[in-house]
Amino acid sequence: MNINKPTRPTKILQFGQGNFLRGFCDTLIDAANEAGVYNGGIVVVQSVGQTNPAYAAQNNCYTTLLRGKENGDVINTPHIITSLQDIVHADNAEAFLSYAACPTLEAVLSNTTEAGIVYDGTDSLTAGIPRTFPGKLTRFLHERYCAFHGDPTRGLVIFPTELIEHNGRVLRDYVLRHAHRMADGDAFAAWIDGSCLFCDTLVDRIVTGYPKNPEDAERIFAQLGYTDALLTVAEPFGLWVIEARDTARAEAVLPLDRAGLPVVFTDDLTPYRERKVRILNGAHTSFVPAAFLAGEDIVRDCMFHHVIRPFIDTCIYHEILPTLEGRLDTDDLRAFANAVCERFENPFIDHALISICLNSVSKWRARVLPSVLDSVKNGILPHCLIFSFAALCHFYAAGRMTDDGFVGTRAVDGRDPRYTVSDSAEVLAFFAEHGHADNVLARFAACTEFWGMDLTSIPGFAEAAQMYFDAIADRGVLPAMRDAIHTSRRV
Repeated sequence: MNINKPTRPTKILQFGQGNFLRGFCDTLIDAANEAGVYNGGIVVVQSVGQTNPAYAAQNNCYTTLLRGKENGDVINTPHIITSLQDIVHADNAEAFLSYAACPTLEAVLSNTTEAGIVYDGTDSLTAGIPRTFPGKLTRFLHERYCAFHGDPTRGLVIFPTELIEHNGRVLRDYVLRHAHRMADGDAFAAWIDGSCLFCDTLVDRIVTGYPKNPEDAERIFAQLGYTDALLTVAEPFGLWVIEARDTARAEAVLPLDRAGLPVVFTDDLTPYRERKVRILNGAHTSFVPAAFLAGEDIVRDCMFHHVIRPFIDTCIYHEILPTLEGRLDTDDLRAFANAVCERFENPFIDHALISICLNSVSKWRARVLPSVLDSVKNGILPHCLIFSFAALCHFYAAGRMTDDGFVGTRAVDGRDPRYTVSDSAEVLAFFAEHGHADNVLARFAACTEFWGMDLTSIPGFAEAAQMYFDAIADRGVLPAMRDAIHTSRRV
């Protein structure tokens, strides 16, 4: 890789250098730079491990390859990212904190995983560099506060992308708690509160990173005409929703939307989160356990199955979308649903069904139950979503506790029928005790610990779920699924 890398002012301090940041956030920032609506460089703060020598060897440049389906077309598009300027290790306090005095710095970007945004009241804020991410950010902001003598115009806009709800508000709370522990805590906290803007964000893109298969990597390098040790593969779809109390300031600092990129600034991202959870995540959770029991292993294959695909379409378009109408534009909802189906069809990603089944009980509660409740509130019994509950119960009830964990079995010819069920201890204990009881579904539905309510209190739910549970046991998953499709489309 040999390119002329432009020099840009340092505008973003980024905590983290993982696949998602490289394949999504940094890629969008680079596109905005090239479009001429932004002119900023990124400094990465690394907290763990040794810096990959490939960064220095490649002058902090790397390739993002977008592969998948978009608007009916297969996309396989590479782009060299040039916006990363420097990588500093947080343990190198001098190098890390030196950027606090950078006059062009405007923003902080982070993805430290869901476990990164935590509060530890014992984290040292003065002796060395704090251990936690909120502690490191507090220390950095204090250094900036001191460097500019509390100048209110030198505050930063913070864009956390960790996958927790209200990520900006939670991070702000932890930083303020740390700030009050400093010697000048009240004044420093007031500066943070008045001069720094913490944004809540919602991000969505599958980034698979460097190819796991060496042969796939070699094919890509042959396509590129060069090798790249930092190659980052991602799907074409992307969405970054940014909620701020001052949306104008957030957009001015990171004007990615002006380049036509999939970035939305809003004063309330709740409808966007609900859309993603119900349509994308809800569709996954609705069909995956049943499809797995029917013998399928990969999401993409399900999209071309003569029964499972109509079931997915019925869940999304007939049962989930109507519960969201009036909260977001109907055309936008349908466009998002269409994009979800294309993402499921991605010819380059082998998304294993069994991996999606992790913690399926809590997922069904968060992703599917709200659509069921809204449908019933509208006077409609959503038969496909209820079928998904019956199939979920079968997925767990087919298991037994063994020395190798909680292991289920499915009727699949020519392959190992066993599968490992991964969920909370409470869920596994329930099915270890009740999984083979005649009334397992009724017990499962009535377990308020799992659902936050007794599902048998939902009019018609328990009866329909039991009907599909029995049909799966008597006739198999696919015939029972076909019944649910036909019933749903007659409603």
